[in-house]
Amino acid sequence: MPEQPRSRRQTRAAILTYLLQSGGSFRPPLAKAVRLSEASLSRILFDLKAEGLIEEIRRPAPYVGGPTGLVSLDGAIALAGLELTSQHLSVGVGGLAGELHYSERVPLPKKPTPESVGRVFREASTLLRESTRQRRIRLAQIGVTIPGLGRLSVSGNPIIPCDVERIGEMFAELFPEVPVAFTNSVVAHATFHRCRTDNYPFSDAHLFVFVGQGVAGTWMDDPSEGDALQPVELGHMVFEPGGPRCRCGHHGCVEAYTSLPALAELLCTTEAELVQLGSEWVTTIPLTSRVRRELRQRLFRLGLAIGNTLNVKPCRGVVISGWPSLLAENDRKAVIDGIDACLLGGRKSAQVSLAFVPPSNGNDPQAALAFAAFCLARSGGMPAASTEAA
Repeated sequence: MPEQPRSRRQTRAAILTYLLQSGGSFRPPLAKAVRLSEASLSRILFDLKAEGLIEEIRRPAPYVGGPTGLVSLDGAIALAGLELTSQHLSVGVGGLAGELHYSERVPLPKKPTPESVGRVFREASTLLRESTRQRRIRLAQIGVTIPGLGRLSVSGNPIIPCDVERIGEMFAELFPEVPVAFTNSVVAHATFHRCRTDNYPFSDAHLFVFVGQGVAGTWMDDPSEGDALQPVELGHMVFEPGGPRCRCGHHGCVEAYTSLPALAELLCTTEAELVQLGSEWVTTIPLTSRVRRELRQRLFRLGLAIGNTLNVKPCRGVVISGWPSLLAENDRKAVIDGIDACLLGGRKSAQVSLAFVPPSNGNDPQAALAFAAFCLARSGGMPAASTEAA
């Protein structure tokens, strides 16, 4: 079946997303990756360069007689990210390559309400507007990440109460000419790893699972497509109706056993302390044999949730990010055992590859900035209302 023709926006998006993920490319491999002739690619690169979206820097040729111009996203483009966590709202400005220019954190009240969280967003966005004005920074995109967004509705959020619709109206008031995109936190962390992790394990369709303040997943496909990131609530599979209460209101969800708050309770500490310790908690907090057995049981439940998800929608790859990736291989094997226990045919028969990547919680607002970069690339660098040419 012949390939459907791409619009101008889709072609530009393919180029920009490839450059975002690769960090830069010479023209011949770039043309091959986005399925364009070098002549067609040159015409589009001319436009992107004129618009200040890309730059081409002379580098030593990769082989004798090879190209010397490395195409990359323009480092002068500025993005903003706002990342909501259980303790604070982070706001920062950075570049397309992942560099963070500056950031600030506005604490959340101990008992947040939609109104108080709205005031925190107002304070953070006002700080952002004033700081960008003082530094004469022109933002190209704003990305906002909210835990649990979309689980119930646009305005209802069972994790951190906030009115997303009102917050969106506030951004339209303060930044009328800057595109703003909201997303679930898991989508932002998946984007961060795919664009910022060296040697990311998969380039084709796969399932990304994030174990942090909550437990969720997202299907990851061609990043230039509009539905490339589709969240899936695997963390709210109920395994024990009489189990611990989950913040979704049910009892015995896999999230109630494997989220950071659940891990903190098991380790007799707090979520804030775990986040502060980062990857050091594994060596700082003693793990008794009883605790280690319980961790493996919880990881087994996580594997069951992943296996059940793959039964519904098969795919060949799974990436897990979060505290499980810090454990020893013998402990992480419990996840594989859980997948094998419920996945039809088992992991090997289904030809599913499993990879662990480092946790990305605690480095906010980097995930929000990565999502902002992804949104800019996926739009082809074109305004949403612009007319496309096939």
